[in-house]
Amino acid sequence: MQVLLMSTCTVSITLQPATELYVMLLDVGLHTAIQMKKKKKMALKSFTQIMLKSKTFVKKTRSGGIMKIVREHYLRDDIWCGSEVCTECKQEETVLQKDACIESNLCSFPHYLLPDTNIVLSQIDILEDPLIKNVIILQTVLQEVRHRSAPIYKRLKDILHDKEKHFYTFTNEHHRETYIEREQGESANDRNDRAIRISTKWYSDHLNNTPTDKRLKVVLLTNDRGNKEKAEESGLLTYRCKKQDTSVTSVPQDETAVLTSVPQDETAVLVFNITISVTSVPQDETAVLVFNITISVTSVPQDETAVLISVPQDETAVLIQGLQNLNRAVHQDLVAVEILPLNQWVAPSSVVLQDEGPKEDDVTEEEEAELKSGPSGAASRKPTGRVVGIIKRNWRPFCGMLFLSQIKEATRHLFTPADRRIPRIRIETRQAATLAGQRIMVAIDGWPKHSRYPNGHFVRSLGSAGDKETETEVLLLEHDVPHQDFSQAVLSFLPKMPWNITEEDMAVREDLRNLTVCSVDPPGCTDIDDALHCRDLPNGNQEVGVHIADVSHFIRPGNAMDLEAANRGTTVYLTGRRIDMVPELLSSNLCSLRSSVERLAFSCIWEINDKAEIVKTRFTKSVINSKASLTYAEAQMRIDDANMNDDTTKSLRGLNRLAKILKKRRIEKGALTLSSPEVRFHIDSETHDPIDLQTKELKETNSMVEEFMLLANISVAQKIYDEFSECALLRKHPAPPPSNYDILNKAAKSKDMVIHTDSAKALADSLDAAQVDGFPYFNTLLRILATRCMMQAVYFCSGMDSDFHHYGLASPIYTHFTSPIRRYSDIIVHRLLAVAIGADSTYPDLMDKHKQSALCNNLNYRHKMAQYAQRASVAYHTQLFFKSRGILNEEGFILFVRKNAIIVLIPKFGLEGTVFFENKDKPSPKLIFNEEVPSLTVEGHSFNMFDKVKVTISLDASNVQHQKIRMSLVEPVISGVSVAPSEPEPEVKRAKLDR
Repeated sequence: MQVLLMSTCTVSITLQPATELYVMLLDVGLHTAIQMKKKKKMALKSFTQIMLKSKTFVKKTRSGGIMKIVREHYLRDDIWCGSEVCTECKQEETVLQKDACIESNLCSFPHYLLPDTNIVLSQIDILEDPLIKNVIILQTVLQEVRHRSAPIYKRLKDILHDKEKHFYTFTNEHHRETYIEREQGESANDRNDRAIRISTKWYSDHLNNTPTDKRLKVVLLTNDRGNKEKAEESGLLTYRCKKQDTSVTSVPQDETAVLTSVPQDETAVLVFNITISVTSVPQDETAVLVFNITISVTSVPQDETAVLISVPQDETAVLIQGLQNLNRAVHQDLVAVEILPLNQWVAPSSVVLQDEGPKEDDVTEEEEAELKSGPSGAASRKPTGRVVGIIKRNWRPFCGMLFLSQIKEATRHLFTPADRRIPRIRIETRQAATLAGQRIMVAIDGWPKHSRYPNGHFVRSLGSAGDKETETEVLLLEHDVPHQDFSQAVLSFLPKMPWNITEEDMAVREDLRNLTVCSVDPPGCTDIDDALHCRDLPNGNQEVGVHIADVSHFIRPGNAMDLEAANRGTTVYLTGRRIDMVPELLSSNLCSLRSSVERLAFSCIWEINDKAEIVKTRFTKSVINSKASLTYAEAQMRIDDANMNDDTTKSLRGLNRLAKILKKRRIEKGALTLSSPEVRFHIDSETHDPIDLQTKELKETNSMVEEFMLLANISVAQKIYDEFSECALLRKHPAPPPSNYDILNKAAKSKDMVIHTDSAKALADSLDAAQVDGFPYFNTLLRILATRCMMQAVYFCSGMDSDFHHYGLASPIYTHFTSPIRRYSDIIVHRLLAVAIGADSTYPDLMDKHKQSALCNNLNYRHKMAQYAQRASVAYHTQLFFKSRGILNEEGFILFVRKNAIIVLIPKFGLEGTVFFENKDKPSPKLIFNEEVPSLTVEGHSFNMFDKVKVTISLDASNVQHQKIRMSLVEPVISGVSVAPSEPEPEVKRAKLDR
């Protein structure tokens, strides 16, 4: 008799006059064969042990008929556990060893590891480590991995086939005692997590029934906080993977030998992928550590390769110097990096390199330009390494320009990418003369091991270099900003015009059209997300409302418009152009809270007393009619004009009074008031070229709006977390590591001041107290430096993290609720809040913390790239401005001091540039650099941070692709020093308060 059992809807049973029973469990590609050689009567007895679970449902066929489907799922109670210590299972072959010991400080007793799905997906390198043995892989986990990542599934199957690893697959989905049904309202992920806990519990109890060794334990590995808590409540031994991994105390001696003996020439793409997962550093200085990390090249001229790579384990950085150590890795590649011995560590250089333009095509393959190492003292040295393998290439088509070979009739030419972090690419083309002067796109095909440059091919032309439309297209492509027109599939989900609020809408919303609601925004704003109101209550308190455009009413989960918005993540604001996240009909019309029209809103309303203390908070879907759409300047004028006493002005004054109290209290709690120079262009209406450039002036009304947006975001964050502790979309701002404050501390020390950075409160107090008589701009400069020390704020899912704190706002919890027209994160928060108050229904993805976490990763990426694109647009229009203005002399302040240059900030334009004290054509002046202060002495004259200088500003357009703002020193005049032109300091990330 041969029985074929399947977990799909088809069951085939064929009876044969055989004396053997073959049971093949086939479940979504899982092939686990159990062959049991028994006598015929034993086979029949085994067949009676099979238990049947079935589900019946109907399905509509293509022809319109109805088909009844019966899905049968067979269970057994004689599936082996696979352990040598077991005496209950009548198993012919065992996999899990009796003496299952990994030398660990955490688990000194024999134990088996049982990882959940996310551990396998995110920590497959650890499971591949030769140290990790005796691991139970559940059928549930194997199925999930196969569905979510084919490459990791293949790697896991390879491990399972390696007999020396002792990995055992347990078919828990077909075992009578470990199979579970999905409960009503339970998500698929929660069901699988429960199945993993049930199987862990079964294994623990099953092995404890064995009299041979009571010390053998089963350890559940999970990084899911909720899963870990529930497992511990059930009495299961549970650890986070990182804790288990770092507890391992031994490394096989031959592992490092394998890694260090691989010639670098042999580390071509996807050839070398061996890593050591042990993160504890032995005491000897010759230990080798290898990490799988994403490479991030610093912005330097091509071929001058200094690379900083973040290491996720401890958030430090690895320095890689030189093309040889970079080993053909390209920016954003996933690589294996070997940490060199301590005696080979170097310090980052304080020398600023000048770009001398593209080299000719006569450079030999052996030439290599490396950055000079800085001082090699133990205190200043950084972890230094080399790339030993390319794990995953992250190549994309690159924008740039072709520089023709000097060899007549040559077909091989060098392409120089616009992104200086990408190496030049050699391509072959016969249309080089046509492509000269054009912005083009080139893709990398490969990088031969004996070649200085990768090889590639021409993709397409973007237009003439210098053309405004072409340059804008380049910066959008280089920063991966989706900017194509919305497809017809997306536009099909827009409401039909003319659109009006229906009686059905009014029936489920609060009518707030009578309130004196107004909006306050920058000039020219058409995508108005938010509006406010303030009115007196009979009990002496005040009612304050923040009303946010109800975008989630128009964008429903899962449709084409929703998917497009989720992919774009954010609206991108360039100078003179806006790349919308949602179609313009929504962003500038139906969702925009314009004055004198009825609009759907999501309102957060507080009752607040005279001390700005919240008495009551409520949330409601609403209908509003804004009474005024004001600019910050117009709102400020109303507040300041004593002759104006209309309802809108009274509302603004009430809001402004409360906002001042809220801000004062927030700062007292430790919220930071930082600074970052921002500029505003005045654009010619005909040519669209910038005709003026000014730093943005902030008014009280800017702070007024910000305070209530922050308050709404905090109130909503607490509400959605209280209701959905595992899947709330929140935003956090990590505290900077102490080393981030080094430059700030040195700057304060140069003025005989001390900045305390123990906490956000200590930092805020120190910045408030930092004043210099006769130098009012000093405090602003110090806050600009403090901004540069901050970490980036990020979105995250509450069920996947335990640190919620927002450092900059000094708030224990925070999210984004107030800008759903331009941020997809806010749409998700609106949906969560709507479900929390019973105003809308949920859907599976909203409650799936893993999908929420993946969404957060995309939102963080899109937000970061949007910021970079906006800065690139400002830089380009700054160049256009100075191109039309010629040479200007302006006063500025020294922000940073380097070994051979000073970086100067021009407050009038919010512009930074580098003044070099070296010239390749003339003898260099005598330079003395003091890193501790820091200061630079040039021919006896000392330059210190925050010193006032006067510089000449001009545009150098000699390199069409990389035009530069150049600065040279005018005052103070240094005798005998010829100052070279300069290039702006590479853009530094800037942290801003979340609104």
